[in-house]
Amino acid sequence: MHNTRPAYFPSTAADAATLEEWIMDLHMDGKTALVTGASQGLGRAIAKALSSEGVTVLATARNPELLASLASEIEADGGARPVLFEQDFMTPDAPQKIADAALTALGYVDILVNNAGGSRPMEIDAPEDQWVEGMTLNFDRHRQLAQKLLPNFIARKAGAIISLSGNLEPEVVNAAMVAKAGLVVWSKGLSEQLGQYGITVNCVQPGLIDTAQIRRLYPGEERTKFASREIALHEFGQPEDVANAVTFLASARARYITGIVLLVDGGMRRYSF
Repeated sequence: MHNTRPAYFPSTAADAATLEEWIMDLHMDGKTALVTGASQGLGRAIAKALSSEGVTVLATARNPELLASLASEIEADGGARPVLFEQDFMTPDAPQKIADAALTALGYVDILVNNAGGSRPMEIDAPEDQWVEGMTLNFDRHRQLAQKLLPNFIARKAGAIISLSGNLEPEVVNAAMVAKAGLVVWSKGLSEQLGQYGITVNCVQPGLIDTAQIRRLYPGEERTKFASREIALHEFGQPEDVANAVTFLASARARYITGIVLLVDGGMRRYSF
């Protein structure tokens, strides 16, 4: 683990008997990772967390300004400058372009984080194009990208594929949630078939995380009231909480964990995303 400590780590040794007691070496120096949707929210936190552990990250998203600011923040925190790749994930050739860019720039990929996506609530009689868009963004592109990289993982007989799943108890029809459920089942099947090669496949299911999207849904005091009523830890999570879980599952410390859905929800089950 690098000596640089990210801002979301405890600031004093009072948070543990000693700093060394709670810092676990994840043995990730020299690893490489591809993170989709890396310019903001959870993807941004994941890219920063992996970089802080010595991982060289290819961060892809469609906003060049946000990607550039991500790189600056990672370097300011002492991490290796990430490789930036501007790409709209929805274009039909995006999986091939992203995979090619990662393998060219990094040489190989140890970790794939399928993070890109977005909520797609809709009417019960929503037109077909809305379903196609929601399923493409939240499932198909992730599957296609992973398949482009499978020869890389199998040849190396190692690797970690981690996908961000979604709410399995939506209050309305939501194409993203249907797609994310498919992502979970696909990941489970893939974990069975790739285990023989030493490749782990897992999902992380975030709860209510304090991102811009969630702040719009739960403004101000409403957020505090909801958290105290519905979440065991009485607070919304931070993007870094999800990033820490992803980073652990991507590490050698999690070598014997595969085919799971790891909840990061503060003890909130009913409305976990």
